[in-house]
Amino acid sequence: MVQKRVLLICGDYSEDYEVMVPFQALQAYGLTVHAVCPGKKAGDICRTSIHQDSGHQTSSEILGHNFVLNATFDEVEASSYHGLVLPGGRAPEYLAHNASVVELVTKFASAGKPITSICHSQLILAAAGALKGRKCTAYSPVGPMLVAAGAHWVEPENLATTVVDGNLISAPSYFGHSEFIHNFVKALGGSITGANKKILFLCGDYMEDYEVVVPFQSLQALGCQVDAVCPKKKAGDKCPTAVHEFEGDQTYSEKPGHDFVLNATFDDLDAPSYDALVIPGGRSPEYLALNESIIAWVKHFMENKKPVASICHGQLILAAADVLQGRKCTAYPAVKLNMVLAGATWLEPDPIDRCYTDGNLVTGAAWAGHPQFISQLMVLLGIQVSF
Repeated sequence: MVQKRVLLICGDYSEDYEVMVPFQALQAYGLTVHAVCPGKKAGDICRTSIHQDSGHQTSSEILGHNFVLNATFDEVEASSYHGLVLPGGRAPEYLAHNASVVELVTKFASAGKPITSICHSQLILAAAGALKGRKCTAYSPVGPMLVAAGAHWVEPENLATTVVDGNLISAPSYFGHSEFIHNFVKALGGSITGANKKILFLCGDYMEDYEVVVPFQSLQALGCQVDAVCPKKKAGDKCPTAVHEFEGDQTYSEKPGHDFVLNATFDDLDAPSYDALVIPGGRSPEYLALNESIIAWVKHFMENKKPVASICHGQLILAAADVLQGRKCTAYPAVKLNMVLAGATWLEPDPIDRCYTDGNLVTGAAWAGHPQFISQLMVLLGIQVSF
């Protein structure tokens, strides 16, 4: 099997989801992903921004997570990568004026390697002269500039619209992640098997932003049916999320995240019809653990040995359901006492991205562990991505 290598070019105030979702999803599928930013090196941080429709004439913007680069821009050689990912947000507005970025992107385009571009990042492709005669879409206000660059503009029907033209995959926003990541994997020569699964997500207000959307869209991109529900809410309703980050204090900070749109109705749900259960972390598990229906659902999945994947504080729900007796698991370290009192054998999350599988149960400590978390769940579900 060929080890595929992908380059992701980002910058300060790239859109939060549009950096992290493809970064972690592709790693979970077994690809090597290097994230770089001009003027920065491996270990440096890029600040991200959260863009969403808040009922105004354009998207709102608030501060997102801090994204840690894992490679150094000045050491990158385009020839050593099989594909390129360009996140959106505000960063592309200035990256498109960076000669080194434009030169690098031009090399990918000239070689005909798969390129994914989302939101505003098509501006970089325009600067590289890579859109002449090519069909593409983007966030609608970017359209006139792409037309001026010679592109065949495709007006997005909605924010999830994805356009594929040869090696070029474009979308207007992170709502298109599932389709454009799926198409990117195919363009890299990948095949996906075993993804005909139904997966249920237990959501609530102020769950951690990454811990719901990264696994949700990663599993959708594989071709799974993924349904997200919340007590007292229906399909189309929203759950506000929380951005948890370490910023030098004694515990993590919390800021507002994206609003997550539910796609199923809690009261209509036939939970036993699902093949697997995913429990995001954040603050929501503290009160979801008090819901009798949720506790019954968790017992069903565990007693029937269906895959259950829980991360961070999500394990509080497992503890409340009394399903951890004698089970090996990890969680966010502050939750250790709850796990031990519930009869679990505690596994230290060292490093913090370490995840564990014990039978049908996958547990992780924090969103940094998503590549392991998702890949271990894929193993339990029998889903494979091969190249």
